[in-house]
Amino acid sequence: MKADSKKYLHGYTETEQNRLYKQARFIENKIYSTVDFSGNKHVLEVGSGVGAQTEILLRRFPELHLTCLEYEKEQIKRAKNFLSVLPYTSGRYNILQGNAMDMDFDSNSNFDGAFICWVLEHIPEPARVLSEIRRVLTPGSPVVITEVLNSTFFVEPYSPNVLNYWLKFNDLQYDMGGDPFVGAKLGNMLQSQGYRSIETETKTFHLDNRNPAKRADMIRFWTELLLSALPQLIEAKYVDEDLGEKVKQEMHLVSKDPNAVFFYSFIQAKAIT
Repeated sequence: MKADSKKYLHGYTETEQNRLYKQARFIENKIYSTVDFSGNKHVLEVGSGVGAQTEILLRRFPELHLTCLEYEKEQIKRAKNFLSVLPYTSGRYNILQGNAMDMDFDSNSNFDGAFICWVLEHIPEPARVLSEIRRVLTPGSPVVITEVLNSTFFVEPYSPNVLNYWLKFNDLQYDMGGDPFVGAKLGNMLQSQGYRSIETETKTFHLDNRNPAKRADMIRFWTELLLSALPQLIEAKYVDEDLGEKVKQEMHLVSKDPNAVFFYSFIQAKAIT
């Protein structure tokens, strides 16, 4: 069954929106350990969603102003509500509704940097987004992109239903017009769009008995991520409720195993326009 490419893999429920805030804080240090916008004044955030990364950028870089571009009105409404009550974000952001593949900005606008996180995986033509970012930024501006590489996911003890579900999860994302492996392709994409000084870094969570508390937190977080797509997977007939229950059972067993292992890598790319 062909999935509806206009839908979002994880949906737009309040539960999912809250999960995005938790996700952003949970892996904040891993994402931002080598991100530095301290010398920038006006950064474009593409696919700003519920404002989870927006909040982190404004908190970490107090001189920064953000223009946030987001397609979904449900996410924009939530982002505005979330950011409006934070005193340190006041007057420092502007959220616009628009298509990242066809931005309504002049070429060489006043943006001196761009940030995009967990977005290209959901977009049918990610190269067009990179082309548009390069078009609208001031020449010589830094761009930071963080993306998934879903082929790296592994848990111990062996969990065949989780792995089967994960394959279906990625199949659905592909059929919705996304790419669950886009992180590995960022170097080629950036080069093809004329970016310079391209760097890619693999960032890995490898959690075992050396850090049991962090491992437990990650397994809880990852279980939520897996199950966030369950309604869409069932609706599209990629999985059934029985497999969903087996996934819950196996992830519970992983969480209780004294020798559990969690492994996942993602890719962060940096380049200059």
